Amino acid sequence: MEPFFNSKTIVDILFRWKIHLAVIVVLALVISVILSGPMVITPLYKSYAVVYPSNVAPYSDENETEQMIEILNSGDIRDSVIAKFNLAAHWKIDSNYTHFLSTLYWIYIQRVKISKTPYEAVNIGVLDPDPRMASDMVNAILEFYNMKVRKMHKDKFYEVVINYEIVVNEKKRKIDSLRQRAEELGTKFGLMDYQAQTREVMRALLGTGNQTGRYSEAVKYKKNIEEKGPEMMLIQEMMSAETEEFAVFKLDYDRALLDYNREYTHMNILTKPFVSDKKSYPIRWLIVVVSVLAVFSIALIVIGLIERTRFSKQFPDQHA
Repeated sequence: MEPFFNSKTIVDILFRWKIHLAVIVVLALVISVILSGPMVITPLYKSYAVVYPSNVAPYSDENETEQMIEILNSGDIRDSVIAKFNLAAHWKIDSNYTHFLSTLYWIYIQRVKISKTPYEAVNIGVLDPDPRMASDMVNAILEFYNMKVRKMHKDKFYEVVINYEIVVNEKKRKIDSLRQRAEELGTKFGLMDYQAQTREVMRALLGTGNQTGRYSEAVKYKKNIEEKGPEMMLIQEMMSAETEEFAVFKLDYDRALLDYNREYTHMNILTKPFVSDKKSYPIRWLIVVVSVLAVFSIALIVIGLIERTRFSKQFPDQHA
């Protein structure tokens, strides 16, 4: 076997087959150029954007970037983009095809790539035969992302607003009820300020101050204070406590309502999508080079087998 595998023999074999190899390489070159052309492989143009998440709070153990990628890959954003651009028709997918939906989603996954950059930003890339469509799809994905996150936040803050609203309304109802009872006690029994009125009544009963000439009226107020005074004092204390609590809950309610009504932008755009003027796929020269090298390698293997067969027939003793 050694004579067959020495370098001189291999060079001789290549020299003897040089015409055949040249023809094979030329044919491979021509065929690969044709097959990698736009008539066979639809050229795709790429547009992309690079963004950072903003005004979001991470869920579970995900960070903001991972959460953003999960949302961008969500089914409703995908379906919204497909519906907005009628991608089934744009990509020429027959709606009567048995696997229509799975094919549509598969192509979408192949042409829409969302990934994390080394510096925790998010890259959103879209490939499409129409460069303008590719750019518009990136913008649409960003738009639908903002809408989805905004809705998620609004849903969360709506629950907070409703809960605070219930508490605030209940506090307000209690305060109104206490105020109404206090007004009734003031109207019917002349009670306004329990402690101040108690001091004035005692001064009148003891004949001090300016109340000495109104002893009978003081006796009347003393009776009212004795009967309704504790209730009035309790109402005043409860009103004070309820008012303080109402102020705290009302402040929290206003903040929650402010968050609910805000129109946040949930990303910072580092690189805006653009309309490409150069196709991104296929890389024609790479297809041609790989195809020619592959065919050339296969041809060498076949030639080697042929030469080995010939060698074994001509020198059976050496082959054995």
